[in-house]
Amino acid sequence: MNITTPDQDISRVLFTEKQIAARVEALGMQLTEEYRDKKPVMICVLKGASFFYIDLCRQMNCNIDMDFISVSSYGAAAKSSGVVRLIKDLDNNITGRHAIIVEDIIDSGLTLSYLRDLLSARKPASIRTISFLDKVERHPEKLKTDYCGFDIPDEFVVGYGLDYDNYYRNLPYIGVLRPEAYR
Repeated sequence: MNITTPDQDISRVLFTEKQIAARVEALGMQLTEEYRDKKPVMICVLKGASFFYIDLCRQMNCNIDMDFISVSSYGAAAKSSGVVRLIKDLDNNITGRHAIIVEDIIDSGLTLSYLRDLLSARKPASIRTISFLDKVERHPEKLKTDYCGFDIPDEFVVGYGLDYDNYYRNLPYIGVLRPEAYR
């Protein structure tokens, strides 16, 4: 059996650790300015957004409430199943609060659409969305996020929380996964 390391399964690096840190810092500063007096609820979409979420929250210099939600539309596949399942709901009541959904990647937009609908029904003061990555050519314009780290091409990416079958999340960069690693 030939065992590879995660780095060997990457065809190329899209964003380095340094590029990621600089972009997250800029987003944190922007959110700080916009939410300084609003005490937003930062909602991490587990598991993929966890690295981005923690780094982003640490860059925000204002009072925030942290919460987590878990949904799945992929399972162990490389493509979405087309069905979103709620796995873990929020612990906090967001009624009347400013909610910010923190996503790892917008691909088809199915998960983001589901979450917006689910959380809107709870009557928050506002809902905004931030995604670390966005495959803009893969979803309708109406599913665009309010804030975005990077737009990316339609390629299968991993690292910095993004995975394939729960592997590669620990890579400190965003890389394109070789097709042979997920076929």
